[in-house]
Amino acid sequence: MSTSSQPLSRRAFGRLAAGAAVATGAGALSACSGGGGKPSADAPLRIMAINHVWSQAIKRRTAEFEGRIGRRVSMTLLTADQLASSYNVKLNASGTDVDVMMVRALQEQLLFGHNGWLADLSDRVADDARFAWDDFQEAPRQASVTAGKVLSVPVVTERPALYYRKDLVEDLGGPPRTLEALMEGARELTRRKDGFYGYVGRGQRSGAVSQWSSFLYSYGGDFVVDGKSGIGSAEAVAAYEYYGRLLASSGPPGSTNMSLEQAMPIFAQGKAAFFVDADAIYSSFLDPKVSRVRERVGFAPFPAGPAGAKPHNIPSWSLGINTFSRLRDDAWEFIRWAAGPEMSAALQSEGIPGARSSVWSDPKTLSAFPPELAEAMRLNAERGVGYDRPRVLQVGRARDIVGRPLVAGILGQSVRPAVRDADAEFADFLVRDNRHKES
Repeated sequence: MSTSSQPLSRRAFGRLAAGAAVATGAGALSACSGGGGKPSADAPLRIMAINHVWSQAIKRRTAEFEGRIGRRVSMTLLTADQLASSYNVKLNASGTDVDVMMVRALQEQLLFGHNGWLADLSDRVADDARFAWDDFQEAPRQASVTAGKVLSVPVVTERPALYYRKDLVEDLGGPPRTLEALMEGARELTRRKDGFYGYVGRGQRSGAVSQWSSFLYSYGGDFVVDGKSGIGSAEAVAAYEYYGRLLASSGPPGSTNMSLEQAMPIFAQGKAAFFVDADAIYSSFLDPKVSRVRERVGFAPFPAGPAGAKPHNIPSWSLGINTFSRLRDDAWEFIRWAAGPEMSAALQSEGIPGARSSVWSDPKTLSAFPPELAEAMRLNAERGVGYDRPRVLQVGRARDIVGRPLVAGILGQSVRPAVRDADAEFADFLVRDNRHKES
């Protein structure tokens, strides 16, 4: 799942890199920089990736790729924080000791592209008919482009799913198809005295923004409209008010402190009727070790709002090439292999949701998912918007501003004053963020 750690400015990167040099010795950074020319055949292709089911599956298969290119592969799997820290140091030092980079197109790509740290892949994807760039879903494909350049290739996608209790919706006529029906059903099923809630979801100020985005789009709003803040629009205000009422009237106490890690167990333990969050977490509700709703959980597409059903459909993780790499051709061969049609189909058959349209239209690649979930994922992908947060350099700061009215609504406060203040602050933020882009 996507995380919300804030990308640093180039100046902050410099301070971090300088601190690392003091701690580990200047030799560590000079070793990263290297000289020109292609490394010897003994030098490995170095891949840095998040420790994720996708990268784990790829790592088990690297011997196959090594046979293709005749070069050893060194693949390092790290936590999100470790990965960010490593990139910070290596890229600011123009390091050559990483070739393929697993990145979040919606979190750090804009900053990395602005700083010239990701190689332009536009010609490579355009000139490679077998790679079939047009086969990638439109929303993730568009998210791979920064300033008119393809800077990454999506490998893992994510959408919101509506998780629901099958045993509780029969009297409601089935799972809610609209946000209005979701509100009514959640209120009807809430039994606070019994510790049972109609709805559980993220309410933490910054962490809730990505999931709230689907509500925002389905109300007809957006984060940014014509380059200016869109969160003060009538549509955005309505989406803020809706989400606040939903959790205020039907959610558990302490919702404003809940990220995914706090909200998910409440549904898994059978204490909530509805839950909207990433479809990638579905297996948690089927695992008898952690779930009490294994036989009763259902899966449905994101409900329609006044503007229709417009969930996000994002590339949660993508592959890019370090612009300082001296093995850029081999790095591209790795991306062609790891994100190619054959590998995408193989991994989706193992339950890892991919980014290619072809894998979503092949029954064989969908067999790993519960049928109801597979259909919900397919529909959400067709309807999806390719981002779930503001597309800015300082993503973490933007999320913090945008998330403030969500907290007000969940606490039962008037949303409009909070929106007015947040809209003004976000408008000022966008002016400054755009100046940084131009610098």
